[in-house]
Amino acid sequence: MNLSGNKGEWSEVYALLKLLADGTMYAGDENSNAIAELFYPIVLILRKEIAENLNYRPGEQYVSIEKPNGEQVARVLTSEFAEQASELLVRIREGKNSFAVPSVQDFLSKIKVHQLKAGSNDKTDIRIILHDPRTCIQSELGFSIKSHIGGNSTLLNASPATNFVFRVVGEPMSKGEIESINAIETRSKILDRIAEIDQSGRHLQFERLENATFEDNLRMLDGDLPKLLAEMLKTSTMRNITNFVGLAKPVGVALFGDRDDSERAEEIVRYKLKHLLVSVALGLMPSKPWDGRYEANGGYIIVKESGDIVAYHFYDRNRFSDYLFNCAYLERASTSRHGYGSLYREDDGQVKFKLNLQIRLRS
Repeated sequence: MNLSGNKGEWSEVYALLKLLADGTMYAGDENSNAIAELFYPIVLILRKEIAENLNYRPGEQYVSIEKPNGEQVARVLTSEFAEQASELLVRIREGKNSFAVPSVQDFLSKIKVHQLKAGSNDKTDIRIILHDPRTCIQSELGFSIKSHIGGNSTLLNASPATNFVFRVVGEPMSKGEIESINAIETRSKILDRIAEIDQSGRHLQFERLENATFEDNLRMLDGDLPKLLAEMLKTSTMRNITNFVGLAKPVGVALFGDRDDSERAEEIVRYKLKHLLVSVALGLMPSKPWDGRYEANGGYIIVKESGDIVAYHFYDRNRFSDYLFNCAYLERASTSRHGYGSLYREDDGQVKFKLNLQIRLRS
């Protein structure tokens, strides 16, 4: 049976083939460019398949496929991995929605790959034993894979759990006023609805996150993050700024306006956001209680639109956090699907308004 999946799922298989063909993994800089002098030789790639665990050992001429006890079950030319990776890259670029790639199916069966995603319950998409030339240590590490083939990747998916709840402060609102504002259906309806609230002499005041687990996770990471992200959502909507780089200063001024040094306020916000981005990338999920541990303990692997692969080893945390911050931006998800962007009255009579958080990474 032919395997079928979306671009992201097929990109995980592409990364497996490409890394085994190359035998090395290059580190990326803050702009996702490979650093020529910083790379990690791959000793093994460990994969959980449907029926068994398998280890893939790259070599100059052959890739050896082995059981965990070292028994070899197949040996395949390294050049075949390179050829099939190139073929798969073309098909991923052409693919839409969920699709099969018949031209690589026989090869995948040959190398014992019977599912697109390796078995995992966390953010680890691939486990690799790397040799670190700087320390001469070989370590087994888990990496999360993000693909930019065909579009920007999502770092934090939108859901009802990522809704931020604001209370409308000011004179009580009538049913007619609520209905009138909710009837605004312009292309910028969220902005226009908030503007109409402001023009009525009222304003939005952050109250809480809709999901208590997500709020707990954020507070454990940094107590300022709930109100910081709420301010980001408001500022992004009102000023039409989406990238984190551009939002850091106005959010810093709004939250720390009593400081004489606005650059210091911006620096504080940048640090807190970088901490958040790294945590989301490697472990923190909105609806799952987080214990502060990074599940993808190795770092991040980026599959670029060009097909090149760069990695952000957790040892190089500063470079990794700079990359995430430079590339992160807010995206507005479907209002109807996630239940935000409209005024509503709660049982106690208070009128509320929700904004939704979704973070993507530009390629």
